[in-house]
Amino acid sequence: MKPVVELKNLSKTIGKKKIIDDLNLSLYPGQITGFLGPNGAGKTTTIRMMVGLMKQSGGDVIIDGVSLRDNFEEGLSKVGVIVENPEMYKFMSGYKNLLHFSRMHKGITKERIDDVVRQVGLQNRIHEKVGTYSLGMRQRLGLAQALLHRPKFLILDEPTNGLDPAGIREFRNYLRRIAENEGVSVFVSSHMLSEIELMCDRIAVIQNGKLIGIREMSDAEQSFYYIEATPKEQVQQILVNEGFAVSPLKEGYLVQAQQQQIPGVVQSLIAEGLQVYAVQPQRKTLEDEFLEMTGGGQIAQSHTK
Repeated sequence: MKPVVELKNLSKTIGKKKIIDDLNLSLYPGQITGFLGPNGAGKTTTIRMMVGLMKQSGGDVIIDGVSLRDNFEEGLSKVGVIVENPEMYKFMSGYKNLLHFSRMHKGITKERIDDVVRQVGLQNRIHEKVGTYSLGMRQRLGLAQALLHRPKFLILDEPTNGLDPAGIREFRNYLRRIAENEGVSVFVSSHMLSEIELMCDRIAVIQNGKLIGIREMSDAEQSFYYIEATPKEQVQQILVNEGFAVSPLKEGYLVQAQQQQIPGVVQSLIAEGLQVYAVQPQRKTLEDEFLEMTGGGQIAQSHTK
């Protein structure tokens, strides 16, 4: 699959300090990529270079085949951006806000405005003043505004900050549908690890200006299971005889096994007359993996430079 966005040896030096060090990353259509990093890692500096708010010292950002270094305006025309709390004219209706923003791009029809309003679920309130909107509705209006010109690449910086759990789930569902239906590549920077885990197809982690890891969320298949059964002294022997790696815990055992092997394990225990009380998947959370990768560094907030 051809990437929508490519960061090629992207670098930024301020004074004598190299803030971003030869960063290479590819982002693909229809895929949501989370961007994480400890405080001071260079996350926000990277984003600023990706949207043209800061000039790179070296390397390039390629968006849909267009170099920001060589053809800044054309490259940036393919980008949509949502930053934390989108600024809108509160005395105007949501529709008039979108109409106003549509004039900044060529060829945006009223049909397109209606289309993005439907995509973010604002049909019933779009003609009311933005000042009456909840935070969640303003976030959805910001998403509609960012989609007006059919961007190939969408950057979101702390998009769910301040939303309640229902609003976060609603926004996440809209974002997922947009990525899948329109083939947009979505890049999400957030300090909410649990939300990144639910929202994203993969994550990229930056530390000290370097990309230190990329994790595909599909790789998170369970590989360890906690099994509790009695008589306990027989459990380990049965599992070892079947070729499983077993670690004793206080009440049960941690067993390394693939998901499809677990029904057979349970059947073997029952066939030997054991009473099975618990079979629970055990895996590292995204938080565990992030802390391991960064050596315990704190997750960056949206204002990180």
